[in-house]
Amino acid sequence: MHTWPSAHRRPPRRTRGTRTRTTARLTASLLTAAALLISACSAGGSTTSAGGTVEAALAALPRSTPSALAPYYSQTLKWRDCGAPGFQCATLKAPLDYDKPGAGDIRLAVARKKATGKARPIGSLLVNPGGPGGSAVDYLQQYAGIGYPADVRARYDMVAMDPRGVARSEPVKCLGGRQMDAYTQTDMTPDDQKERDAVVTADKKFAESCGAHSARLLRHVSTVEAARDMDILRAVLGDQKLNYVGASYGTFLGATYAGLFPERVGRVVLDGAMDPSLDARRLNLDQTAGFETAFQAFAKDCVKHTDCPLGGKGTTPAQVGEHLKAFFRKLDAHPIPAGDKDGRKLGESLATTGVIAAMYDEATWEQLREALGQAMRDNDGSGLLALSDSYYERDGNGGYSNLMMANAAVNCLDLPPAFSGPDQVRKALPAFDKASPVFGDGLAWASLNCAYWPVEATGEPHRIEAKGAAPIVVVGTTRDPATPYRWAQSLSRQLSSARLLTYVGDGHTAYGRGSTCIDTAINTYLLRGTPPAAGKRCS
Repeated sequence: MHTWPSAHRRPPRRTRGTRTRTTARLTASLLTAAALLISACSAGGSTTSAGGTVEAALAALPRSTPSALAPYYSQTLKWRDCGAPGFQCATLKAPLDYDKPGAGDIRLAVARKKATGKARPIGSLLVNPGGPGGSAVDYLQQYAGIGYPADVRARYDMVAMDPRGVARSEPVKCLGGRQMDAYTQTDMTPDDQKERDAVVTADKKFAESCGAHSARLLRHVSTVEAARDMDILRAVLGDQKLNYVGASYGTFLGATYAGLFPERVGRVVLDGAMDPSLDARRLNLDQTAGFETAFQAFAKDCVKHTDCPLGGKGTTPAQVGEHLKAFFRKLDAHPIPAGDKDGRKLGESLATTGVIAAMYDEATWEQLREALGQAMRDNDGSGLLALSDSYYERDGNGGYSNLMMANAAVNCLDLPPAFSGPDQVRKALPAFDKASPVFGDGLAWASLNCAYWPVEATGEPHRIEAKGAAPIVVVGTTRDPATPYRWAQSLSRQLSSARLLTYVGDGHTAYGRGSTCIDTAINTYLLRGTPPAAGKRCS
């Protein structure tokens, strides 16, 4: 348990009911989940925050395309069948290093589904599920291209591109399957010096492996570079402006694009927004509080059900949390069988990941109650292990997607590390424990992961104003665990043309998750260009 992705592919809430479907939905929910650290680079003017610190503002790039980049902007995509009915795939070339365009290319995977309606398409609608590290191509083929509202799919060519270093786009490679198994089982609530050393060793081994296997890529997977890739794609697709829906980390990617190319902003939706003005430690601390908020909501719901293993009617959320912590302590001392063919048992780290995975979507709470009941009453950790494996994108053969590897690579390049070493983590533990009595310790130690990264960060905290951009819709959910609502509020204040759309409810992100109010507002904006009224709230 080291980094916490912040979104993932989600089927619509209203279409999921059975336990089997809920399992599939969680796997989907986690395709946007991806990482608490967010960041960027590029300087511009600066502003002074209320706290007195100076925050650089992301500067727009020149409107004219540099001659050295002209070949990329004028390339022609060669579309081909890619195995999914109705979808086409292609490969986009971009410069590996925008400062040295002649030094080599990077090849980026693109997919599309042509507009289904007879009317002239509005243009392309680029989608990104978040992460960093989530596959946008998978998201398009498994959800957006078939699950977005029919009216939207009728008027737009639905398009996705795996960002550099992700999935099909020259993926960052680090640890192998068995090594990842060991990494995900690292004890993230160390009780003594030996266990603290083990956390450091695990993080160093992960970082060294990424450096050994992906040295060419690690300096060139920043969010700013990925946003510049998106502009090449926009031009190659023949669109004058970028239309875009980004979830979670995808909001940071979309906001970065708007900051770099404000005059090219079309209809842009940023759902489950990140706050680019915060440093890594604050982002991790805020997200820790977000998971606590979600857990409190789960706890209140759990005790209403007779199968809740953490307490019954009258049990307070604080007591539910203490019961869960006591269970975690037992697992720390004595992991339990999980029916895993590779011999893994359910220890504290994997169990914590399983619980946190279920916080992304309240439709998964029933599954979590069952999994906890299996583990606490029957000494069977298989349910929680399945939740954890879905989160990490571990398949039945013991292989992992590159989600967590790309996640670290982007985050550690985008922002300086939250902590430089274990002593800083120990000093910060009281603040993290206050933010979340249940998850604080583990999330504080998980925040150490970038301290030993083999390349230095190129980004820094900054504001994104995107002056001159068309209206941008920023969506925030009041009890979002992975992207706290305050981040959406902050981003909407930074962006000069933002409209904040609020969903009063639970879960990570809001669009396509069951709120007719939210969906109608976003669909109207995408189809007619009319943003929601200022301050609009839905429940």
